Amino acid sequence: GSIMRMGDGEAAEDIQVVSTGSLGLDIALGVGGLPRGRVVEIYGPESSGKTTLTLQVIAELQKLGGTAAFIDAEHALDVQYASKLGVNVPELLISQPDTGEQALEITDA
Repeated sequence: GSIMRMGDGEAAEDIQVVSTGSLGLDIALGVGGLPRGRVVEIYGPESSGKTTLTLQVIAELQKLGGTAAFIDAEHALDVQYASKLGVNVPELLISQPDTGEQALEITDA
């Protein structure tokens, strides 16, 4: 590891993004969506729309030919709901870890 000033390195490359399916949220994020090819954690209180947002993004990514993985920490993914939101369920990678540590290990693999 090293420490450097952000201004010392080269300019950040353009980041590819995938739309959240919500124009307002895409604008609020400042780059037009969520970064493609990166691990994204969506956090919030119960029943705040985290899973719906996640599944909408997955559907958008799949439309672009991308592959997505869903870490189902709650073991509660409703595949019928996912399908109704446009997710190509047979192509979705899913993991249902037993612990938080296991979930982190899976995302790191």
